[in-house]
Amino acid sequence: MPSPGGDLHTASPTAPDHTSDEPSVTGPDHADRVRGSILAGAVGDALGYAVEFSSWQQISERYGTGGLTDLAAVAEPVISDDTQLTLFTLEGLTEALRWANEGSAADELACLWLAYLRWYRTQGELLPDAAPQPPATRLESEPSMRHRRAPGGACLSGLGTGAMGTAERPVNPDSKGCGTVMRSAPFGLVPHVAVEDMVRLAARGSALTHGHPTAGAAAGAFAGIVARIVRGQSLADAVRETLTSLADAGEDAVEMRAALAGAVEAAVADRADHDAVPLDPARLAARLGGGWVAEEALAIAVYCALVDADEDPRLHLRRALVRAANHDGDSDSTAAIAGNIIGALHGTAALDQDWVGRLVERDVVEREVAAFLDAVAGGR
Repeated sequence: MPSPGGDLHTASPTAPDHTSDEPSVTGPDHADRVRGSILAGAVGDALGYAVEFSSWQQISERYGTGGLTDLAAVAEPVISDDTQLTLFTLEGLTEALRWANEGSAADELACLWLAYLRWYRTQGELLPDAAPQPPATRLESEPSMRHRRAPGGACLSGLGTGAMGTAERPVNPDSKGCGTVMRSAPFGLVPHVAVEDMVRLAARGSALTHGHPTAGAAAGAFAGIVARIVRGQSLADAVRETLTSLADAGEDAVEMRAALAGAVEAAVADRADHDAVPLDPARLAARLGGGWVAEEALAIAVYCALVDADEDPRLHLRRALVRAANHDGDSDSTAAIAGNIIGALHGTAALDQDWVGRLVERDVVEREVAAFLDAVAGGR
């Protein structure tokens, strides 16, 4: 695999690219990390979506002083646009991998754009004449994908231009909403490829809808954290290396680096002060923001993943998702991103199967994960 934007050579574990970062032999295997990441992200999304547009006061009045702590308390746990777009990212990468497995050059960015255009149609939108009309896929045709659940304005307007946004010719050049970062975990889940290649591809994929440099830096940083974890690094080491990479990235990454450094500093300080940090949504917002923009969403998710770290994978995930969902801001995005990170770290061992079983769209999520893993293994 690539140089992004060129040939996406097979990522098959039976024929790895030995010049790229190889996964560690310790911890969950790659397939288990992929399943864990995508499913934990979907669970976090469903938990956060239930309270996304509620204030902390409204949340605590409805669910008690501890907030929403159990997916069983949600009558119908559904995914939002966050997981929808994550699945379409997965679909775009799967298509590119299959082209590569057949020995054909694949334009990864074009595959992603076509996948996002299909998502755009699921939201009831008509593509302009200037845009290509990609054939429908099984994912687009899935009835459960056709629910419109508060999609980001920049995602819609960027795709609605009919132009394929690039860093050189951006659409929405002033937008850095979290709609880029919350869909970018799959970039980090492609194995046998140099981490920095996938970071660049995630950043370029961000520009399809959000042209602000910080949006690209956030998407790339998220992909980098996930990729480093999948390759066997600890969460702390993955975040530390990502911060170093952001420092080397120059001016475009200044906002993202500052937000991520702030999240790390806050998590280290809080863990030193308390063994278990109390839920304090107001303090979280004052320190890290509401998560409506890309750098804040990733910072909140990383803070929650770090401060709630635990040797018990299920406890780690549950505590982090509760913290990431219970605040005044973009609850579904921050909880989904936290879930993606922790699921990549622990694999399916982190999942509460009762929570997963309650997901309305569980079958669709698992089907798309299986398709991706088949392509990774060389399937056509």
